[in-house]
Amino acid sequence: MISSSQISRSSQVCLVCSMRGQSKFISPATVTIFSKHLSPAANRNLPVVWKSHRDYSYRTRFEGSLPAGWPAEASISGRLRLIILGTGWGSYSVLRCIDKQLYDVLVVSPRNHFLFTPLLASTTVGTLEFRSIIEPVRNTGFRDSAHFHLSYATSVDLAERSLQVTSVLRPSLSYTLQYDKLVIGVGAFSNTFGTPGVEENAFFLKEIQDARRIRNRILSNFELALQPGIGDAEISRLLQVVIVGGGPTGVEFGAELYDFIEQDVARLYKQQQGLVRVTLVESNQILSAFDARLRSYAEKKITQRKGFSLIQSSVTEVTPNSVKLQNGEVIPCGLVVWSTGLAPRQFTQAFDVEKNARGQIVTDGYLRVKSDPGGNAFALGDCADIENYSLPCTAQVAERQGRYLANFLNKGCPIQDMGMLAYIGRYEALTDTPMARLHGVPSWLLWRSAYLTRLGSWRLRMQVPVDWTKTLLFGRDISRF
Repeated sequence: MISSSQISRSSQVCLVCSMRGQSKFISPATVTIFSKHLSPAANRNLPVVWKSHRDYSYRTRFEGSLPAGWPAEASISGRLRLIILGTGWGSYSVLRCIDKQLYDVLVVSPRNHFLFTPLLASTTVGTLEFRSIIEPVRNTGFRDSAHFHLSYATSVDLAERSLQVTSVLRPSLSYTLQYDKLVIGVGAFSNTFGTPGVEENAFFLKEIQDARRIRNRILSNFELALQPGIGDAEISRLLQVVIVGGGPTGVEFGAELYDFIEQDVARLYKQQQGLVRVTLVESNQILSAFDARLRSYAEKKITQRKGFSLIQSSVTEVTPNSVKLQNGEVIPCGLVVWSTGLAPRQFTQAFDVEKNARGQIVTDGYLRVKSDPGGNAFALGDCADIENYSLPCTAQVAERQGRYLANFLNKGCPIQDMGMLAYIGRYEALTDTPMARLHGVPSWLLWRSAYLTRLGSWRLRMQVPVDWTKTLLFGRDISRF
C-alpha cells in the first residue's frame, strides 16, 4: 500500500501536466488501477486528471488545494459534462430524460425544486396544496451530490465553454464551471412594461411564494370585510379583484377564483358572496394563441358569470388601493394579479448572443444557440425562440422541447407544436391541438388527465388526486398562515 507521503510532486506531474486545457498524461484506466494501490488518505490527494479528445473530457474533483493552472473540476469517467441551467419545465424535462450513462449532469438553479406551473393557480384558493405541485430536483438522482448547485449563472463564455456562477446561499461566493454541453432554460420574468406601481402593489403568479401571497391576501380581505368599523366602500374595494392579462395564467387564475366563490365563499362567507367582483383586463384578446372559436367560447363563459367582467384596455398605473386604466377609469380593488407576458431575466439580457425583438435567445430548429460556433450550447423554454418557428411560451411547449433535446443529445427532427390546454372554470376547459379542438367538460377531463400524467413523480401523481378528492368532498382549506 502506497502512503500519502510517498506521492511526490514529481509523481503528480507524471500523472498530469496541464496548460491552457492541453494535457499529457497516462490513460484514465491506468490512473484507476494506480489509485487502487493507494491508501485512502493518498487516494483522496490524487491530482486532477484532465483530457480533452474530440468531445470527451475526463475530469475528477481534487480534494484540497489545486496546483496552479490545474482545472478545478474533472472526471476520468469518459462521460461528457452537461450543465443544465434552471429547474423549470424545459430544464427539468431534459434532466429526467437525458441518458446519464453518456453524461455527467450538473444542474445550476436558484430553486431546488420543479414547480408544476399549470396547477399553480389551483393553490391560490386551496384547491391543491403547495407541496402537491413541487418535486425536489435531487429526487431525480445525481451521480454526485455536488452535481446540484443552488446558485445562479451570471455569464457564459462560449469559446472557452465556461460558466460563471454565484451562490444563492452566500452571494459573495462566485466560481467557474466548465462544460461540454450547456442547456439554458432560465425562464423569464413577468413583464411590467414599465407600468408605475406594478412591482410595489401587484402580485405575480410565477412561483409558489407568489401563490401563497395571493392566497393570504384573498383570505385576509374576506376576513377584514367582516370586521366592525369597515365601511361599505371599503368592503366593496376589499372584495374587488383585478386580473391584468388574458393569457392562460390570468384566465386560469380567474377560473379557480370563480370556483372558490361559487363553491366555498357561498358556504363560508355567505353575506360576502354577492359583493365579490372580478375584473379581467386585457388590451387585445384573451387566450390569443388559441383557436378563434375556442377564444369566443371562453369569452362567453367569462362574461356570463355573475360578478365577472371583461375589459379591453391597458393599465397605466397600479396603486395600493386601485388600478387606473388607459381611458382614465379607476377601479378600487383589494388584489391585483399581474400576468401580462414575459420579459428576459438578467442572465438572458447580459448573454451576448443573437436575440429576437422580445429579448429571447435565438436558436435553430435543433434548439442550438445560433451564436455558438461550436454548437455546444442549447436554449429552450421561455428564454428562447426558434428562428422562423416561434412557439407559445407555455409549459406544454417547454416540456416537449426538453424531451426532444434530451433525445437529440442522447442519439444525436425539428420541434413540433403539440398544442395547448387551459382551464376556464366550472369543470370546463379548452383543448387546442393539431389533432383536436375541444371545449367544455370533455376538454376538462382531458386537461386533468393530461396534467396528471405529466406530474414530476409518482408521489405527486398520488398527492394531487387526493387533494382534488378532498376539495370535492370537504371544500377548500381556507387556513391562513
